[in-house]
Amino acid sequence: MNTRIDSTRAVFSRLSGVPMSGLRALLMAALAGMSLSGCSMIYKTTGDVMQGFSKDHTVPYLLQSNDLAMACAMSEAVQPLLLSFGRVTTPPDQLAVMMSLQAGGCAEGRAREAELEGIAALRARAPEAAEDAIIRQKRYYALAAQRYFSGWKHEIEYYGDPESGECPDFDEDLDEFIYLGGLLSGLQALNAEIQSTAPIGVPKNIGSVVARATSCLDNSKWWGAPMALRATVWAMIPGAQPNGEDAFERLRASDALGEAAGVRLSHVFHAIAAQNKGDTEQLKAVIRAHAEAIDSVPSDKDWAMVDQLATHNILAISDRLWMENTGHRTPVGGLGTFWDDEAPEAEVIDLDSLL
Repeated sequence: MNTRIDSTRAVFSRLSGVPMSGLRALLMAALAGMSLSGCSMIYKTTGDVMQGFSKDHTVPYLLQSNDLAMACAMSEAVQPLLLSFGRVTTPPDQLAVMMSLQAGGCAEGRAREAELEGIAALRARAPEAAEDAIIRQKRYYALAAQRYFSGWKHEIEYYGDPESGECPDFDEDLDEFIYLGGLLSGLQALNAEIQSTAPIGVPKNIGSVVARATSCLDNSKWWGAPMALRATVWAMIPGAQPNGEDAFERLRASDALGEAAGVRLSHVFHAIAAQNKGDTEQLKAVIRAHAEAIDSVPSDKDWAMVDQLATHNILAISDRLWMENTGHRTPVGGLGTFWDDEAPEAEVIDLDSLL
């Protein structure tokens, strides 16, 4: 006890020679250090809580919603806040995969709108307006590519590099779904970069890497989407299709799984593959099949957002076809119909029966 007293006296003895201003500065520095340390702990705790709540509640809530515009606005507005917590705690890479995928889709949607404006301007013989629309289209695709590629990099940070050939250990269904979202983000990054004609730095082998990585997911469990994604890569990249495989046969089989499950994501991949091949009749058939499916089988309530996203993309493809051929988008309520469809036979009324 006496030793402690002597030590304390020695400290105060040394401080007694320090001017009052210097002593005040020392105390303020100590208090500031304690305050900043406390803030760091608060930030870390807040970040952990935000990440946990977002994964456990926000993401499932959004997946059960069908308001794509709301999800788009949220992903663009909230992403900087959530990702900034990576400065004080574990980076929220899983959330970043989903939010980057959604934000990339927002930018791609604007690119499609600019494309429609460009087509309309060309039909109206307004070359300056058409060129301006094309420039905006490319800029939006460049932004989409950056966002998608960011999601792909976060996928690698959390799950490991798919190029290694090893499958991740998934803890729950949501982990598998986010992994699927990351693979889609990687493929979309490459596609958007090509559309933008601007070098973003997306690896050119990303398609083959994504195709191999889809084998880590149960195709039946995930509505045929993993196989559809793989088959789309086969259809789009020369030499990628294995011997004995038929990409479009696989796509048709995946479509059947998605239609039965009420999550028709496979239709989007099938439409992209048909569009890339230049097969307009097959493309129309996919759009018709999607329109019939959403009328006959309701969306899976837990994955309503995914099914709505599929319909949104199918409608965008339909709009482009309609705009190119008629100068306007798909008529309201007309998804699955086309400008050159045969008009239904007029009903013949027997006048004698009315008299």
